[in-house]
Amino acid sequence: MQSNQVNEVEEMVKELKKNIGFKAYIILNNDGIVIKWEQVDVPMPYEVAVQHAHLVLDLCSKSKKHIRELFDPPDNDVENIRLRTDDYELIAAQHGHFTLIVIQEDPSMKAKTDDEEEDM
Repeated sequence: MQSNQVNEVEEMVKELKKNIGFKAYIILNNDGIVIKWEQVDVPMPYEVAVQHAHLVLDLCSKSKKHIRELFDPPDNDVENIRLRTDDYELIAAQHGHFTLIVIQEDPSMKAKTDDEEEDM
């Protein structure tokens, strides 16, 4: 049974890597322990993966707390968080006892960069 779950995770990661703009992923348990991580192009140090894990788990717990206070059931359940920064887009999804963090290039930022290059 456990090897079947590993195969499902590997298949999911392969599908994620096919997406345009994919940069990195981190899989962790809800205690903040990083289980698996990988970054395209340049390897991600373990310390960076742990830092992302800590910050994202904190963001998820605070988001869930405040959403539960603001909305009534069934509209008060947070399934995933999408955070856009100047450099990248971060998507965090929690399921069961695990969290998946995906970091990807922001498509709108890539379009802006392409437009700026055309203007020159």
